[in-house]
Amino acid sequence: MGEKKLFGTDGVRGVANREPMMVEMAVNLGRAVAHVLMERKGGKRPRVVIGKDTRLSGYMLENALVAGLCSMGGDALLVGTLPTPGIAVLTIDQKADAGFVISASHNPYQDNGIKLFSRDGFKLPDEEEAAIEELMAGDTLTGLLPLAAGIGKSFRVEDALERYVAFCLGTFPDDLDLKGMRIVLDCGNGATYRAAPAVFKKLGAHVTTLHDTPNGLNINAHCGSQHTEALRDQVLAERADIGLAFDGDGDRLIVVDETGVELSGDHILAICAKDLKARGELKGNLAVGTVMSNFGLQKTMRELGIELGCSAVGDRYVLEMMKEKGGIIGAESSGHMIFLDKHTTGDGIVSALQLLAVMRRANREASELASILTLSPQCLVNVDVASRPPLKDLPGVQAAIAAAEKELGQDGRVLVRYSGTQNMCRVMVEGPTEDMTTRLTHAIADAMKKEIG
Repeated sequence: MGEKKLFGTDGVRGVANREPMMVEMAVNLGRAVAHVLMERKGGKRPRVVIGKDTRLSGYMLENALVAGLCSMGGDALLVGTLPTPGIAVLTIDQKADAGFVISASHNPYQDNGIKLFSRDGFKLPDEEEAAIEELMAGDTLTGLLPLAAGIGKSFRVEDALERYVAFCLGTFPDDLDLKGMRIVLDCGNGATYRAAPAVFKKLGAHVTTLHDTPNGLNINAHCGSQHTEALRDQVLAERADIGLAFDGDGDRLIVVDETGVELSGDHILAICAKDLKARGELKGNLAVGTVMSNFGLQKTMRELGIELGCSAVGDRYVLEMMKEKGGIIGAESSGHMIFLDKHTTGDGIVSALQLLAVMRRANREASELASILTLSPQCLVNVDVASRPPLKDLPGVQAAIAAAEKELGQDGRVLVRYSGTQNMCRVMVEGPTEDMTTRLTHAIADAMKKEIG
């Protein structure tokens, strides 16, 4: 099997209406998936859920996927705008054979993407994506198209939102509620704009919602999990108990505590892992982070007596390690949280509910719970790149990295990697002081810009 070229770390992604995110690609992807599923079912008609976030280009790609699926004899179940984890829920709920998500997550509106869930609600493994990609690259699909009687249909799941909201509510303890709690939500003008307010209001919270008027062009625009300034201001202005920020497709969560301090996925992982351990529910005594997890998280986990696994960057790799080692909680510092005993994939709303349950059980504020983790100074710079040559082939960058590592010694680390979803290189340095980490990060980033920026 050749190396994947179309699928990245999180499906197919790019600028909408430009290669590879073209209508023609989406049609062929729908055909390829329908054919693979039909073969797996012994010729029986496959059923595939299709959902999307709020990007303008989602309508175009949705119709293209429907056309591809139906032309190959598959049936499409349309759930409309729903968070990515909601498509996983509906795929299982509708007993479908797969689920398509049309979203570019935290990227700006002009980008879009397509990713796949299998019938069990997990993202497709790399080898299955490679098999689909190989089929799309060949000349066989057109010759496999059925005659008119074999063409599929499309159906709309009218109560998809209600089914997903009910699922989220089911992950919150029956003996708890959120009555009396003031919560501010930032929906990022994305896929959570209806689901998130409904969930937290049903649990009794007083909810203020920001950025819940998507227009197809404003998703993630200076709002949501990557831009929490407005959320912080609102939390402080209302003297709210907590602020919750979601990204465009709703699989990430970033928190602002009652003092206005931003809490990352590392904080939420530490808080929830400690709670699970205290209640005897931390399977394998394990929590899983990534190579991007802060140095401070390692120290906190040691003090708590919890093993911290370290996966590659990407929620699919966090999940792989969790399943391999038998863990039930994992996270990326960017806010992807996976509670495997609650859901098959990262879910910002479900993650928020688990954190709020800890706050309710302990009767403690978010800032107090987060005090168990002291982050090491960290600086991250994203460098737009014109190409992605192997980092080892960039002598100027390698020299800057070597100089930084020599200066840091045992008191920090350097991580330089290309983004799996965007044309950029991420440069991160952790060290003993903010001044040092900032200076060394920018030295490496400047070298990167000089060579391939």
